[in-house]
Amino acid sequence: MATGLLLSGTIAALLTSVLPAQQHQSSGGFEDPPPDKIVIKVATVNGSGCPQGTAAVAVSEDNTAFTVTYSDYLAQAGGDSAPTDFRKNCQLNLLVHVPQGFTYAVASADYRGFAALQPGAKGTQRASYYFQGSPNTEYRTHPFGGPYNDNWQATDSTDWAQLVWAPCGVQRNFNINTELRVSTGTSDPDEVSFMTMDSTDGDISTVYHLAWKECPES
Repeated sequence: MATGLLLSGTIAALLTSVLPAQQHQSSGGFEDPPPDKIVIKVATVNGSGCPQGTAAVAVSEDNTAFTVTYSDYLAQAGGDSAPTDFRKNCQLNLLVHVPQGFTYAVASADYRGFAALQPGAKGTQRASYYFQGSPNTEYRTHPFGGPYNDNWQATDSTDWAQLVWAPCGVQRNFNINTELRVSTGTSDPDEVSFMTMDSTDGDISTVYHLAWKECPES
């Protein structure tokens, strides 16, 4: 379990190509993010998919998103895989410091990785996230089937009316749960199938797009 990872600032080059600018709307839509920078501190990280020191977080320059990058997140089955290798998970607990007078919600999340699934093998990516003290959101699941040998991407989106906002005036940690599963299915059990959600060069990351609004005056 890793503690006290303070991650402030930007990785603009990483995010420029994947982060759409949010436009201000005066009625019911996305509002401009706060001008002051948000700061994210990883309170705890735990799970077989993110051993200590293998998960990192960065905030976009314009406060519209943050990324999570993993370097050892791989699930596999078949061949000489260990019995526990078929499932990998990661639980991140984030302390998000938001400029005063604003609140945020996760509007969408883009998950990316690579999969090599034998014919008949199956892979699954799923995730949920919630604020501390609030009900856990339902897991959203994305299945993949072999034969498959390529990068993969899965996107979870939430309508504006269904967004869950961080409570105003109260510090609540933000929890992210992710999971990868691989099964041999009807494939040759001697052949290895795998899915990753990791990156060795920073090019593959999970992106959480943020929605913003001002808190009501107290």
